[in-house]
Amino acid sequence: MRLFLKGRLRHVMSERESALLDSLVERVERVPDGTCILERGVVARQSTMLIDGFISRVINDSGNRNIVGLQVPGDFVDLHAFALKRLDHDIVTVGPSLVAYVPHAKLAEIVAQEPHLTRLLWFSTLLDAAIHREWIVKLEQLRAGERLAHIVAELWHRLNFVGLADPHGFNMPLLQTHLANACGTTAVHINRVIKSLRQKELLELNRGRVTIPDRAALEAYAHFRPDYLYGEGSLFLDFETDSTNP
Repeated sequence: MRLFLKGRLRHVMSERESALLDSLVERVERVPDGTCILERGVVARQSTMLIDGFISRVINDSGNRNIVGLQVPGDFVDLHAFALKRLDHDIVTVGPSLVAYVPHAKLAEIVAQEPHLTRLLWFSTLLDAAIHREWIVKLEQLRAGERLAHIVAELWHRLNFVGLADPHGFNMPLLQTHLANACGTTAVHINRVIKSLRQKELLELNRGRVTIPDRAALEAYAHFRPDYLYGEGSLFLDFETDSTNP
């Protein structure tokens, strides 16, 4: 759980709270690519922390597979299932992943006894909502190439928070079909889009590696601003001096 909210509000979590968060884990499991961890409509009695790998949120509609969100290590993937109990989408691994399961009964104890830690857990679900809103807006505003560039820019920042990106890119298991599903286009078209971005020297996808020759140019092309990730920019909170602040 050491990556949870790293780069965002992790610094306001006390050592006691960090240890308490670690103690919530009942089981750690390594799961293969394409595993549906939680299926739409199934009653959830635990939530999942992603330790290593990638996870997608998937909505299957009329035979179309739509990726409506991507989770990276450190994300409490389906924490909102604690309140909702049944999700409106599937939670599916992308590539081999290592996950930790937290029973909802233990989360109920945290809510009853630990208001500050509860607030941090709440923050993580609101952060997911902020990312989802940005995806909705960009899916409407941007062309396919710009949408792909935006997703790559976002993933770089989120992975950089947890120490899994470098100045020139990052590793990821997403295939062209995943990227097409996330961008709302076809596999054939996403192939052309990737070639176009390579020709523009904005990014290179090769064997699970994303190379970004010029990140500033990529972000400018994608009309990307990282504020909504709450790690830097106008929305970032640089300190909290009192954990009891409303």
